[in-house]
Amino acid sequence: MRKTLSCVVLSLIFVMMLAPLAIAAAAPAAAAAPGAPVDYTKAIVIGCSLLAVGIAMGLGTIGTGVGMGNGLSGATNAVGRNPEAQGKILLTMMVGLAMIESLAIYALVIALIVLYANPLIKLVGM
Repeated sequence: MRKTLSCVVLSLIFVMMLAPLAIAAAAPAAAAAPGAPVDYTKAIVIGCSLLAVGIAMGLGTIGTGVGMGNGLSGATNAVGRNPEAQGKILLTMMVGLAMIESLAIYALVIALIVLYANPLIKLVGM
């Protein structure tokens, strides 16, 4: 657990450090005069957007995964105790899993909006 957490933190730091370089590489060379101050606002907004997308997808999928696991565990326990009610339990479980899966899809939609239709990028002039 500790090793995984340290890898995630190091990866986030690595992405945040390379975002300004990626934006600076895309800027035309003629626009930047030597000695002129560099504006990293766009790079910071994009880096924070990538971080927000990662956190949204991570928490969204972890929460739905735990919820699905609990639902399946309860359903298998119920079928084990009362095998005659398997049809009703299966139907209820499938409806519940579909509802839980919709939460992961909502997290994906929010992540895609932040990634591709970010209103903050329009504010900083990209």
